[in-house]
Amino acid sequence: MNKPQEKVIIVGVETEANAKNFHESMAELESLTNTANGEVVYSLTQKRKQVDRQTLIGKGKVAELAQFAEAYEADLVIFNHELSPRQSQLFNEALGLPVIDRVQLILDIFAMRARSKEGKLQVELAQLNYLLPRLIGQGKSMSRLGGGIGTRGPGETKLETDRRHIRNKITIIKRELKEVAAHRERNRQKRQQADVFQIGLIGYTNAGKSTILNLLTNVETYAKDQLFATLDPLTKKWRLPEGLEVTLTDTVGFIQDLPTQLIDAFHSTLEESQGMNLLLHVVDASSEDRIQQETTVMKLIESLSLNRLPILTVYNKADQIEESQFTPTLFPNVLVSAKSQAGKEKLIKAIRLQLMELMEPYALEIPSNKGQELNDLKRQTFVFSEEYQEATNVYAMKGFALKNSRWLRERAKEDTED
Repeated sequence: MNKPQEKVIIVGVETEANAKNFHESMAELESLTNTANGEVVYSLTQKRKQVDRQTLIGKGKVAELAQFAEAYEADLVIFNHELSPRQSQLFNEALGLPVIDRVQLILDIFAMRARSKEGKLQVELAQLNYLLPRLIGQGKSMSRLGGGIGTRGPGETKLETDRRHIRNKITIIKRELKEVAAHRERNRQKRQQADVFQIGLIGYTNAGKSTILNLLTNVETYAKDQLFATLDPLTKKWRLPEGLEVTLTDTVGFIQDLPTQLIDAFHSTLEESQGMNLLLHVVDASSEDRIQQETTVMKLIESLSLNRLPILTVYNKADQIEESQFTPTLFPNVLVSAKSQAGKEKLIKAIRLQLMELMEPYALEIPSNKGQELNDLKRQTFVFSEEYQEATNVYAMKGFALKNSRWLRERAKEDTED
């Protein structure tokens, strides 16, 4: 049985500093609230030169907010700004109902979405770090019977009674995450040593990364029109029509003002992208905030030192726009609809071109009695020409291979022997 939606009032202050993206950010907060099974019953916004240091919105607005909360029978108030421990306490006392901020809301969605051991550990670590300085005066809201938005994850009653327990828990989680990260690193190195071309999917949340993964690999992963539909990184094999096997890794989506706690907590997850040979930056071409979303992702790519990797921008959801009027801003790029066969073919063609640019050309002869070697070559390299030469009983093969590939090393060895 589905839990009833919580009635939520969202609050935001438009200042000179955030005026440019304020309305998009508030719309995003509403989408995040819906994702967390909340229903926005009222949106309280205010224009100020800068936020009030004590109450963000000023004492008059706090009284107004209390009236709206009563009138709309709200269960929860969510601020679009990060609240200090003192502000959280003040609002809880003034409104008599739970108050959380954007960071806690995102952490809550992550707790809801995490499936893997690592994902759950990372979410819990971020939540504990965030809640630790906010324990004073939080007793009433943190022990809400029946839970609700902002209460998923670590046990709240323990949080308010035992700080030392939390600190110990943080130490244990960090240790466990180190072990998981080391295991992930070993797997990554194995893939690199096995001459596997690795492609990473990256982009704004809800741009269609999981849909593209499903389109290419024919594996059904959770792909829904929701923010943060994918949380745990998922790696799948994909075989191109020519035979080359590559891996595709789907990662967590980015978002405006992604809390630093999450970037820190998901560092090992995002590090998965650092070992890639190519990144597919998936962009929702139909989004009204496309440029802002591109900027957000590119800034995060830079902060994670991923900008040194080759990036192909995949403008998705072409079926929702007028293609003739679309102007791309990032290059190289391809415009596709991940829901059509034509889109799939277009995307494969664009990836092929990238492969040929990033790999080294080779020409090899393989004796016809070495069938296994021929199969390996087709699986591990991008073969574009195969010709059987009857006179010498060999296959003359031409294609592209990774720069550190054993096939290129063998060719170099043959050249020196000649």
